Amino acid sequence: MSQDKNFYPGYGENNPLYNNMYGPPNPDGFGMPPPNYTGGPAAPAYPGPTPYGQPGFPQGAPGFAPYPQMPYPQMPYAQGLYPQGPYQQGAPQTGFGPDPSVPMGSPGYHGDGGPPSYNDNEEFTSSGWEDKSIRQAFIRKVFMVLTVQLLVTFSFVAVFTFVDDAKLFVRRNPWTYYVSYAIFFVALIVLSCCGDFRRKHPWNLVALSILTLSLSYMVGMIASFYNTDSVIMAVGITAVVCFTVVLFSLQSKYDFTSCRGVLFVCLIVLLLFSILCIFIRHKILHIVYASLGALLFTCFLAVDTQLLLGNKKLALSPEEYIFAALNLYTDIINIFLYILAIVGRSRE
Repeated sequence: MSQDKNFYPGYGENNPLYNNMYGPPNPDGFGMPPPNYTGGPAAPAYPGPTPYGQPGFPQGAPGFAPYPQMPYPQMPYAQGLYPQGPYQQGAPQTGFGPDPSVPMGSPGYHGDGGPPSYNDNEEFTSSGWEDKSIRQAFIRKVFMVLTVQLLVTFSFVAVFTFVDDAKLFVRRNPWTYYVSYAIFFVALIVLSCCGDFRRKHPWNLVALSILTLSLSYMVGMIASFYNTDSVIMAVGITAVVCFTVVLFSLQSKYDFTSCRGVLFVCLIVLLLFSILCIFIRHKILHIVYASLGALLFTCFLAVDTQLLLGNKKLALSPEEYIFAALNLYTDIINIFLYILAIVGRSRE
């Protein structure tokens, strides 16, 4: 191998250090023996290093002699296996070690110091099944209350339709309609606005019973002014429409609860339309109004059914079975009244 003369000062025959390490220089640059790093008697050792001036270390050392093995300077830190801190001396502190503040019987205690087992998540599965069973019990309770309400209401309708004395009494005493309407309105406001009241078990059923009786009397009184055939047709159409809408809401993937705000706006428009129908007595206008009302409350029935099921964006709490039954009941009664108006006006 060739060497750069400018890099090594004193390169050549006059440099005994270089000749001792690499042998005499070769003009061709080849044939030099490899350097001897063994430090044996055949090859001289490197010259001793110059002193470094470091306190606590020997000044220089012959050849490649190792540095003297001395312990590290004893600083204020204690020499031991673990640093002596405020921790308890015993088992090493790990992230999953036992916590003395957690009782041994609790589900989050792991005495072996290992990571928590994934089998502890089974409680989420059981809670999911528990929520599903609670929702099913809630649905059964709501439909049971709704069935009793509808039976009472259509019993009043049958009495006021088929009994002539009841028809005569209603026509002679129209003030009873306004009294029942006032009672219905007060009970509706109390059940709709007072959340704490409708959750109290004895009183919520009492208020709902008062509302059901007053509205049943009103519906029976309205049905007494129509022909028997019209009432029977309206009952049949209402039953088919409500049954179809409920089944469709159960099977549909579309979320009707997202349209609730739009339906409330349409309800306000329908109320303004009803004021117009009071002053304008026209058969076609009343039929159009009744058709729009039946369509609107059919949509409300679909929304309230999905709120009852709880599988969409919005859902009712299982504690609100009175409110859910009230919503479905008023939807079905409004659909019946509007369909009765359509059938009665068309048969005149």
